Amino acid sequence: MRTKGCGSRLATLTMVFRLVQCAQDHWRALNGSSLLTDVIGGIQFVNGLRMDAA
Repeated sequence: MRTKGCGSRLATLTMVFRLVQCAQDHWRALNGSSLLTDVIGGIQFVNGLRMDAA
């Protein structure tokens, strides 16, 4: 099957929406999600270990 162009804007948005809905069913929790606030706060980790300022 061959298409010419991307179709309409509405068709593209609908396709993306359906793809995201399908992907949502397979998402899982992050490992180490409790450390996410440290990473966002700018704390550096080397080889999985927290590096404190010296």
